[in-house]
Amino acid sequence: MIIKILGSGCKNCTKLEAHVREALQDLGKTAEIEKITDFAEIAQFNVMKTPALVVDEKLVSFGKVNEVSEIKTFLE
Repeated sequence: MIIKILGSGCKNCTKLEAHVREALQDLGKTAEIEKITDFAEIAQFNVMKTPALVVDEKLVSFGKVNEVSEIKTFLE
């Protein structure tokens, strides 16, 4: 599983990454986590508001910091 966190590296991006790591730990899963800060690459996902979350090349959320419970549903 490859998870991408799209954003500038701001506080919300960091918080989203922490929530993703917690969700993975709770589910007993492992994944490669990539932080994408290049806006040209972010634009390829048609994201206009960050942070955004991509799981296995599928955009699952953008414009907010998802709660751990919500991220778990994306990962199951």
